[in-house]
Amino acid sequence: MSETTRIVLADDHALVRDGIRSLLETESDLEVIGEASNGKEAIDLVAEVDPDILIIDIRMPVMNGIDAVAELTKSKSPVKTIILSMHDSEEYILKSISSGANGYLLKDTDKSEFIKAIHTVREGGKYFSGDISNVLVNNLLGAKKEVVKEDTPKKAGENVFDLTNKELKVLELVLSGLTNQQISEKLQNSKRTIETHRFNLMRKMDVKNLIDLSKKSQKYNLI
Repeated sequence: MSETTRIVLADDHALVRDGIRSLLETESDLEVIGEASNGKEAIDLVAEVDPDILIIDIRMPVMNGIDAVAELTKSKSPVKTIILSMHDSEEYILKSISSGANGYLLKDTDKSEFIKAIHTVREGGKYFSGDISNVLVNNLLGAKKEVVKEDTPKKAGENVFDLTNKELKVLELVLSGLTNQQISEKLQNSKRTIETHRFNLMRKMDVKNLIDLSKKSQKYNLI
Protein backbone atom coordinates (compact mmCIF):
# COMPACT_ATOMS: atom_id res chain seq x y z
CA MET A 1 0.00 0.00 0.00
CA SER A 2 1.30 3.40 -0.89
CA GLU A 3 -0.74 5.35 1.65
CA THR A 4 0.51 5.35 5.23
CA THR A 5 -1.82 3.65 7.72
CA ARG A 6 -1.98 5.63 10.96
CA ILE A 7 -2.38 3.47 14.07
CA VAL A 8 -3.19 3.94 17.74
CA LEU A 9 -2.17 1.20 20.21
CA ALA A 10 -4.07 0.53 23.43
CA ASP A 11 -2.66 -1.86 26.05
CA ASP A 12 -2.09 -1.38 29.76
CA HIS A 13 1.44 -2.81 29.54
CA ALA A 14 4.03 -0.38 28.18
CA LEU A 15 6.38 -3.20 27.22
CA VAL A 16 3.67 -4.79 25.07
CA ARG A 17 3.00 -1.48 23.33
CA ASP A 18 6.73 -1.00 22.74
CA GLY A 19 6.98 -4.45 21.19
CA ILE A 20 4.02 -3.91 18.89
CA ARG A 21 5.26 -0.46 17.88
CA SER A 22 8.69 -1.86 17.03
CA LEU A 23 7.14 -4.64 14.97
CA LEU A 24 4.77 -2.38 13.05
CA GLU A 25 7.26 0.37 12.32
CA THR A 26 9.50 -2.03 10.39
CA GLU A 27 6.85 -1.55 7.67
CA SER A 28 7.23 1.67 5.68
CA ASP A 29 3.47 2.11 5.23
CA LEU A 30 2.55 1.79 8.92
CA GLU A 31 2.90 4.54 11.52
CA VAL A 32 2.01 4.42 15.21
CA ILE A 33 0.74 7.90 16.07
CA GLY A 34 -0.42 7.37 19.65
CA GLU A 35 -0.66 5.01 22.62
CA ALA A 36 -3.24 4.51 25.37
CA SER A 37 -3.20 2.42 28.54
CA ASN A 38 -6.95 1.80 28.87
CA GLY A 39 -10.15 1.89 26.84
CA LYS A 40 -11.21 5.37 27.96
CA GLU A 41 -7.85 6.83 26.95
CA ALA A 42 -8.13 5.01 23.64
CA ILE A 43 -11.52 6.59 22.87
CA ASP A 44 -10.25 10.06 23.75
CA LEU A 45 -7.07 9.58 21.72
CA VAL A 46 -8.98 8.34 18.67
CA ALA A 47 -11.10 11.50 18.79
CA GLU A 48 -7.96 13.64 19.11
CA VAL A 49 -5.65 12.17 16.45
CA ASP A 50 -8.13 10.48 14.06
CA PRO A 51 -6.19 7.27 13.27
CA ASP A 52 -7.10 4.79 10.55
CA ILE A 53 -6.89 1.80 12.88
CA LEU A 54 -7.08 1.21 16.63
CA ILE A 55 -5.34 -1.93 17.88
CA ILE A 56 -6.66 -2.62 21.36
CA ASP A 57 -6.27 -5.23 24.08
CA ILE A 58 -9.34 -6.69 25.80
CA ARG A 59 -8.44 -6.71 29.49
CA MET A 60 -7.49 -3.22 30.66
CA PRO A 61 -8.37 -1.02 33.65
CA VAL A 62 -11.01 1.74 33.61
CA MET A 63 -12.62 0.44 30.39
CA ASN A 64 -11.92 -2.83 28.62
CA GLY A 65 -11.27 -3.16 24.90
CA ILE A 66 -14.65 -4.63 23.97
CA ASP A 67 -16.55 -1.81 25.68
CA ALA A 68 -14.27 0.78 24.05
CA VAL A 69 -14.88 -0.67 20.59
CA ALA A 70 -18.62 -0.77 21.28
CA GLU A 71 -18.56 2.92 22.26
CA LEU A 72 -16.67 3.83 19.08
CA THR A 73 -19.12 1.82 16.98
CA LYS A 74 -22.09 3.47 18.70
CA SER A 75 -20.65 6.92 18.05
CA LYS A 76 -20.14 6.02 14.37
CA SER A 77 -16.42 6.72 14.57
CA PRO A 78 -14.75 5.97 11.21
CA VAL A 79 -11.79 4.28 12.92
CA LYS A 80 -11.38 0.59 12.18
CA THR A 81 -10.63 -1.66 15.13
CA ILE A 82 -8.57 -4.79 15.70
CA ILE A 83 -8.75 -6.54 19.04
CA LEU A 84 -5.46 -8.14 20.03
CA SER A 85 -5.74 -10.60 22.89
CA MET A 86 -4.25 -13.65 24.55
CA HIS A 87 -7.77 -15.09 24.93
CA ASP A 88 -9.35 -17.40 22.32
CA SER A 89 -12.56 -18.13 24.24
CA GLU A 90 -15.86 -18.05 22.34
CA GLU A 91 -17.26 -15.52 24.80
CA TYR A 92 -14.55 -12.93 24.12
CA ILE A 93 -14.55 -13.53 20.37
CA LEU A 94 -18.32 -13.29 19.90
CA LYS A 95 -18.59 -10.26 22.19
CA SER A 96 -15.83 -8.57 20.18
CA ILE A 97 -17.64 -9.20 16.91
CA SER A 98 -20.92 -7.95 18.40
CA SER A 99 -19.15 -4.79 19.57
CA GLY A 100 -18.27 -4.01 15.95
CA ALA A 101 -14.60 -5.02 15.86
CA ASN A 102 -13.16 -5.39 12.37
CA GLY A 103 -10.62 -7.99 13.43
CA TYR A 104 -9.51 -10.24 16.28
CA LEU A 105 -5.97 -11.58 16.61
CA LEU A 106 -4.23 -13.58 19.29
CA LYS A 107 -1.07 -12.12 20.80
CA ASP A 108 0.99 -15.04 19.55
CA THR A 109 0.09 -14.17 15.94
CA ASP A 110 3.22 -13.99 13.79
CA LYS A 111 4.34 -10.79 12.10
CA SER A 112 3.22 -11.69 8.59
CA GLU A 113 -0.34 -12.42 9.69
CA PHE A 114 -0.40 -9.31 11.88
CA ILE A 115 0.58 -7.09 8.94
CA LYS A 116 -1.86 -8.88 6.64
CA ALA A 117 -4.67 -8.30 9.13
CA ILE A 118 -3.92 -4.58 9.30
CA HIS A 119 -3.91 -4.23 5.51
CA THR A 120 -7.14 -6.24 5.18
CA VAL A 121 -8.95 -4.14 7.78
CA ARG A 122 -7.54 -0.88 6.38
CA GLU A 123 -9.03 -1.75 2.99
CA GLY A 124 -12.47 -2.39 4.45
CA GLY A 125 -12.30 -6.13 5.13
CA LYS A 126 -12.62 -8.25 8.25
CA TYR A 127 -9.82 -10.39 9.61
CA PHE A 128 -9.85 -13.18 12.16
CA SER A 129 -6.85 -15.43 12.67
CA GLY A 130 -7.07 -19.11 11.77
CA ASP A 131 -7.53 -20.16 15.40
CA ILE A 132 -10.35 -17.65 15.81
CA SER A 133 -12.03 -18.82 12.61
CA ASN A 134 -12.10 -22.36 14.01
CA VAL A 135 -13.85 -21.12 17.15
CA LEU A 136 -16.43 -19.30 15.04
CA VAL A 137 -17.05 -22.34 12.84
CA ASN A 138 -17.56 -24.58 15.88
CA ASN A 139 -20.00 -22.04 17.32
CA LEU A 140 -21.78 -21.85 13.97
CA LEU A 141 -22.14 -25.62 13.63
CA GLY A 142 -23.65 -25.78 17.08
CA ALA A 143 -26.05 -22.95 16.32
CA LYS A 144 -27.26 -24.52 13.06
CA LYS A 145 -28.89 -27.30 15.06
CA GLU A 146 -30.92 -24.78 17.04
CA VAL A 147 -32.01 -22.47 14.25
CA VAL A 148 -35.72 -21.67 14.24
CA LYS A 149 -37.13 -20.37 10.97
CA GLU A 150 -38.86 -16.99 11.22
CA ASP A 151 -41.50 -15.41 9.00
CA THR A 152 -42.28 -16.91 5.60
CA PRO A 153 -39.15 -18.11 3.80
CA LYS A 154 -38.53 -17.32 0.19
CA LYS A 155 -38.68 -20.02 -2.44
CA ALA A 156 -35.71 -22.36 -2.52
CA GLY A 157 -32.87 -20.96 -4.55
CA GLU A 158 -34.35 -17.46 -4.80
CA ASN A 159 -31.43 -15.04 -4.68
CA VAL A 160 -32.92 -12.21 -2.64
CA PHE A 161 -29.54 -10.68 -1.81
CA ASP A 162 -28.21 -10.42 -5.39
CA LEU A 163 -25.29 -12.70 -4.59
CA THR A 164 -22.98 -13.64 -7.44
CA ASN A 165 -22.52 -17.29 -8.38
CA LYS A 166 -19.07 -17.24 -6.76
CA GLU A 167 -20.47 -15.68 -3.57
CA LEU A 168 -23.15 -18.39 -3.41
CA LYS A 169 -20.48 -21.06 -3.78
CA VAL A 170 -18.33 -19.46 -1.07
CA LEU A 171 -21.41 -19.24 1.17
CA GLU A 172 -22.03 -22.96 0.72
CA LEU A 173 -18.43 -23.80 1.60
CA VAL A 174 -18.27 -21.41 4.56
CA LEU A 175 -21.38 -22.97 6.06
CA SER A 176 -19.99 -26.46 5.48
CA GLY A 177 -17.24 -25.54 7.95
CA LEU A 178 -14.29 -24.97 5.61
CA THR A 179 -11.63 -22.38 6.46
CA ASN A 180 -10.67 -19.57 4.07
CA GLN A 181 -7.51 -21.48 3.16
CA GLN A 182 -9.44 -24.66 2.39
CA ILE A 183 -11.96 -22.73 0.29
CA SER A 184 -9.18 -20.98 -1.63
CA GLU A 185 -7.61 -24.34 -2.45
CA LYS A 186 -10.93 -25.87 -3.47
CA LEU A 187 -11.91 -22.95 -5.72
CA GLN A 188 -8.34 -22.26 -6.85
CA ASN A 189 -8.53 -18.63 -5.77
CA SER A 190 -6.21 -16.72 -3.46
CA LYS A 191 -7.07 -16.67 0.23
CA ARG A 192 -7.39 -12.87 -0.03
CA THR A 193 -10.03 -13.27 -2.77
CA ILE A 194 -12.02 -15.65 -0.58
CA GLU A 195 -11.81 -13.22 2.35
CA THR A 196 -13.20 -10.51 0.06
CA HIS A 197 -16.09 -12.74 -1.01
CA ARG A 198 -16.85 -13.51 2.64
CA PHE A 199 -16.87 -9.82 3.51
CA ASN A 200 -19.22 -9.07 0.59
CA LEU A 201 -21.52 -11.88 1.71
CA MET A 202 -21.76 -10.43 5.21
CA ARG A 203 -22.37 -6.94 3.82
CA LYS A 204 -25.03 -7.92 1.28
CA MET A 205 -26.88 -10.13 3.73
CA ASP A 206 -26.55 -7.52 6.49
CA VAL A 207 -25.09 -9.87 9.11
CA LYS A 208 -22.19 -9.38 11.51
CA ASN A 209 -21.15 -12.94 12.31
CA LEU A 210 -21.28 -16.52 11.09
CA ILE A 211 -24.18 -17.44 13.33
CA ASP A 212 -26.42 -14.77 11.80
CA LEU A 213 -25.12 -15.72 8.34
CA SER A 214 -26.26 -19.30 8.90
CA LYS A 215 -29.65 -18.28 10.27
CA LYS A 216 -30.41 -15.94 7.38
CA SER A 217 -29.16 -18.42 4.80
CA GLN A 218 -31.55 -21.03 6.15
CA LYS A 219 -34.40 -18.56 6.45
CA TYR A 220 -34.10 -17.68 2.76
CA ASN A 221 -33.29 -21.24 1.68
CA LEU A 222 -29.87 -20.35 0.31
CA ILE A 223 -28.42 -23.59 1.70
